[in-house]
Amino acid sequence: MSGERAAAILIADDHPLFRGALRQALVSALPGAALSEAGSFDEVTGLLSGGLEADLILLDLSMPGVQGFSGLLVLRADYPQVPVMVVSAHDDPGVVRRCIEFGALGFMPKTLDAGQMAVAVQSVLDGQIWVPAGIDLSSGHDSETAGTIKRLMSLTPQQVRVLMMLSEGLLNKQVAYELGVSEATVKAHVSAILQKLGVDSRTQAVILASKIAATGWSPSEPSSQNSTAA
Repeated sequence: MSGERAAAILIADDHPLFRGALRQALVSALPGAALSEAGSFDEVTGLLSGGLEADLILLDLSMPGVQGFSGLLVLRADYPQVPVMVVSAHDDPGVVRRCIEFGALGFMPKTLDAGQMAVAVQSVLDGQIWVPAGIDLSSGHDSETAGTIKRLMSLTPQQVRVLMMLSEGLLNKQVAYELGVSEATVKAHVSAILQKLGVDSRTQAVILASKIAATGWSPSEPSSQNSTAA
């Protein structure tokens, strides 16, 4: 990253040991960098909504409060100006490509050594897209999946949260309780989700989302009561 101000980086991972290792790598590679940490997705959004100015978010795909790509979707919708680099133990080429398609500017496997981590982070800070060597971002692409990704990216952050909870099999009243809103509001979100995704039921919405979910987002089969409530 060019300019006089040192980079401000938010490390979002629920494993303290990994956060510490990544922090040490960044301290050595980027002297003066302002480093913040979060151990859950709620902490991430809390810091950002509280005024934290980040030049880069290093986001673990599997941490409390997120399922699969849901955290990435929320951040890209709520904070589109803040670059996100996914950090994950799952480095399947398909997952890497999906992360980039969902708006991440990089993907860093946790198996990288400290020196490689620093290079990866600096590349993204410099405005480049960084993925592991050997990953072909142009392969595995099809129009149907691209259309699904586009529709999922049209969801608002709150709609992403509702879809995430539907995938866990929660009823409207349970979603309302978790989000602190009325059941009527949840019903409105569900209707909007179905319209945006082009499906007729919440079951179809969950199935659609699960087709391109990263490791860690394993939707529960909605009950008949849950799948008919709207």
